[in-house]
Order: sequence, then C-alpha cells, then structure tokens
Amino acid sequence: MNLKNETNINIVKGRERLLWVFSAATFIIFFQAYMIAPLIPKMASLFKVSEQTLGYLIPAYLIPYAITTLFYGLLSDRISAKIIISLSLLAFVVLTALTATAHNAEQLIWWRLATGIGASGVVPIALALTGRFFPYEERGRPLGWLFGAMAGGAAFGSTLGVIAEPLIGWRFLFISVAGLGFIILIFLYFILEKLELKAAPAGTLTFKKMLNGYFKLLSFGRGLRTYLYVFLNGLFHSGVFTWLGVYFKERYGLGELGIGLALLGYGIPGFLLGPYIGKIADLKGRRWLLPFGLAVSGMAVLVLVFQVPLLIAALAITVLSLGYDLTQPLLAGIVTDVGKNQPGQAMGLNVFMLFMGFGIGSFLFGQLLSIGLSAALIIFILFQTALFLVGLKVFKSERKQQLIVK
Repeated sequence: MNLKNETNINIVKGRERLLWVFSAATFIIFFQAYMIAPLIPKMASLFKVSEQTLGYLIPAYLIPYAITTLFYGLLSDRISAKIIISLSLLAFVVLTALTATAHNAEQLIWWRLATGIGASGVVPIALALTGRFFPYEERGRPLGWLFGAMAGGAAFGSTLGVIAEPLIGWRFLFISVAGLGFIILIFLYFILEKLELKAAPAGTLTFKKMLNGYFKLLSFGRGLRTYLYVFLNGLFHSGVFTWLGVYFKERYGLGELGIGLALLGYGIPGFLLGPYIGKIADLKGRRWLLPFGLAVSGMAVLVLVFQVPLLIAALAITVLSLGYDLTQPLLAGIVTDVGKNQPGQAMGLNVFMLFMGFGIGSFLFGQLLSIGLSAALIIFILFQTALFLVGLKVFKSERKQQLIVK
C-alpha cells in the first residue's frame, strides 16, 4: 500500500469518526431542547403558571439559537471551526447544568435563552464540516445521519425526559444531560486534534463583507427558495411537534409517561432511514423526494385532526417524522452546494432559518390554541399543502445531473 492510499484511508476513517461524534453532539443538543416539551403541563403546575406561559421555554431556546448561528458560522470560516465548535459545546454543557438552579419559570426561561445562545455553534459547524469532508455526490448519507440525530434527539428527549423525570427529578435531568455532553466534548476534542481544520483566508471581517456574503447566498433563485423552505418547513414541524404533549393530554388523557411513549416513534425513521434517504437523493436527485416529504408531513397531521385510536395517532407521529427526514436533510444538501465557497456562513444561515422556523412555529401554534386544537392543526395542514404545491414547481430543477455539477 503506497503512502497516498494510506493517507486516503486515514482521511475516510477520520471523517467517519467525526460524523459519529457530530451526530452524538447534535442528538444531545436536540434531546435537551425538546425534553421539556411533554413536561410543559406538569412544569406549569409546579411553577404555578399557565401552559402557554411555560410554552415560551421552546422559542426562548430556539430563537436565540437561530440568531447566533449567523455569527458562529461566519466565525468558523475566518477563525477556526475547531475552536468555535469546541467552545460552543462547552457552553452547552455548562449552561445546561446551570439550568438546574432555576427556582421559578422566569429563571428557567432565562437559562434556556442563554443555553440557546451558547450552544448554537455546534450544529451549523458540524454541518459545514460535513460539507468540507464529504464530496457533494456523497453528502446525502452523512447529512441523513445528522438530521436523523436531530429528529431522534427531539423524540427521545420527549420520551426519556418524561420517563426519567419522576425518578430523578427535572433538575438532575438537566445535570445528567450536561454530563453526557461533556463526554461527547472529550471525544470531539481528541478527534479534531488529529484533523487539520484551517480557516479560509477570507481577509478582514467587516459588517459590509458579512452582509455581502448573505446577499450572495440569497441572490440566486436556488439559494433563496431553499432557505425559504428550510424556514417554512421548520415552522410547520416544530409548531405541531412542540404541542403534541398537550394534544395527547387533551385528546387521550395521557400523563407524562404516556405522552413520551406516544412520541417515541418520531425519531425512528431518522435513525433507520436517514442515511438511505440521503443515498437516494444522491442517486436520483431531490426533484420528487422533497415535495413528497412535504405531502407526507401534511397527511400525517391530517390524521391527528380526527378522533382516531391512540395507536393510529402514534403511528401518524412516526410518519410525520418521516416527512421531516424527507425534507430538511435534502434542503441542507442543496445549501452545502449553494454555499460551497463559504460553508460556515452558508450553513449558519441554514440553521438560522431552521431554528427561527422552529421557534416561531411553536409560538404561532401556541397562539392558535385559543381557537381550538383541531382548528390549529387544520391551519397548519393548509399551510403545508401550499408548500407542497409550490414545491412541485420550484424543485423541479433539482435533478441528479444538476446536483453533481461543480
């Protein structure tokens, strides 16, 4: 075996190890973000506030997370992706542990806000580095893993959170997640030490250059429509998912454990099918897969409008997750191609749009609850149907032949 082949093998092994650690970090961040969602009814009673008030815990984490990703992604292009992602994961660990010190709803919301700011460098940089280490025609699988970790983290956070909370209490739940995050940080540090990750020689950063970079990403139709769909599809999914705990409580009278088990299926498609969906996108293009995913999501939520058996409702949640796995990873793949010359900034904007959608979606659905749960679901279904119909046209150029052009 010559030196060149040995080097290539080491690079492949290194990027696979890095992918596993990135997936673990992404999983634990989304686990923490959503483990509080099914506990909203119980926590609201504990802190003597309304469910709508405590519902701000989700946007209080996600919206600051979204805003600060714009800066983390940009800094990773110009300073060091290794430093930024390590410090951000460290901030996640420390602030998650400190959340356990909250004594009222207001303090809890403020700690969640701070954690969102500190932790927001991990996912966009992980996605950007995935784009750096994997060529575009092979990028579907690793992006499938990362977005599967997002969906899985949200689902298992919702499930295991409500299972563990009665046993160890919500405070130790946050401390335990912080401990797992610290273990992941150690692995990440030693793997990154073996890889050379130099910032792009982009020159002195100015506000004008920053704006020009974002303008460049959005100035072409392909970039603008992709980022817009990242936002709008994220709005739909988070709006529905955040309030599923309330849905199962009102519709089926479930407690925290029952809610967690009903939500467990949400992460299964991502874990089992995410990489394979990515491979299909690499082989066939995204022209039909993306609209199909939008339609699947809408149909899954349509089932929830009707008074169906509990098992059917739980299966609909699993199908809703499949819709997410058929859309957001594929959209991220397009972003990595649109922004291949500015990967950190491009993926920072992608995560900004995604998490803004997450935060605003959860807020809007909460506001719509005043007109009734079924009415809120129907409005979101109509919204997703419109995205599907428009998507049939705007993604028709996302064929395999175009995707492999550099």
